[in-house]
Amino acid sequence: MRVIDWLMEGDPAIRWQVMQDLLDADPAEVADERARVAREGWGAALLAARGADGQWAGGAHFPTAEPELPGQPWTSTSHVLTELRLLGLDPRSPEAREVVDDVRRVTCWEHDGQPFWEGEVEPCINGALVTNGVHYGVPVDGVVERLLGKRMADGGWNCEQEHGSTRSSFDSTIAVLEAMAAQERVTDDPRVREARLSGEAYLLERGLLRRRSTGEVVDEDYLRLAFPPRWHYDVLRALEHLRAVGAEPDERMREAIDVVRGKRQGDGTWPLEVRWGGDARIDHGPVGEPNRWITLKALRVLRWAGEDV
Repeated sequence: MRVIDWLMEGDPAIRWQVMQDLLDADPAEVADERARVAREGWGAALLAARGADGQWAGGAHFPTAEPELPGQPWTSTSHVLTELRLLGLDPRSPEAREVVDDVRRVTCWEHDGQPFWEGEVEPCINGALVTNGVHYGVPVDGVVERLLGKRMADGGWNCEQEHGSTRSSFDSTIAVLEAMAAQERVTDDPRVREARLSGEAYLLERGLLRRRSTGEVVDEDYLRLAFPPRWHYDVLRALEHLRAVGAEPDERMREAIDVVRGKRQGDGTWPLEVRWGGDARIDHGPVGEPNRWITLKALRVLRWAGEDV
């Protein structure tokens, strides 16, 4: 079976992105397929898991309202909103509008009781919030200002800055880069673009995976491909960001592209290499097996890089 055919046998969340990014399908057909995310498969399951109070797991990020899921890290409102965005839930759909309104009305951060869309304190959490806010059409300018003020001297961000860290981290930086890219789509503030470029430079100076000081791989986990990525960095996530902002592939990205290409299996698919720990609402496939998400993302990165896929 052709890999494209195998991908098209997957969830609507996979199919509409394959149609758009690999098959260059008619936009109307893509929109029709995307609309199914709210009604079928993974998207419908996530929406159905919302509690009677209008949020997931009873809170924003670290709630314990569901006794059958004690200490769950990936089942709460902030994480499910991110997952629905990754699936491609149409923000104009009635389902998305209802979710946004309920979260605005009910959800507050556990950190200090702040209203959800006003953000938290950590750059990685606020990065996801901004990316989600832009996707769902919620103004998040105040959170963007907070992120702009948290940029570090080396050009990136680090959630441990408040605990004394003076160097950026790959994990925090990729989350904020995605946020800056999202905000650029709805604002002409030059500071947002400049911040995005500085964060990208931080990663690219390190080849997207190596320490600038020693040339060693920063973390072997950065070479393992996951979906959803949660707060974790990996080379495919970085390349997906660069593809999405229309960057021109260059030699600074070459090793990371080679890493992704090298993980392709004999049948043309890519496996899921890691599932980040903790309970989750949706099982996106077993570790070590061919995975539609990783395959879709790898194929569109290689296509962007000018390789024959």
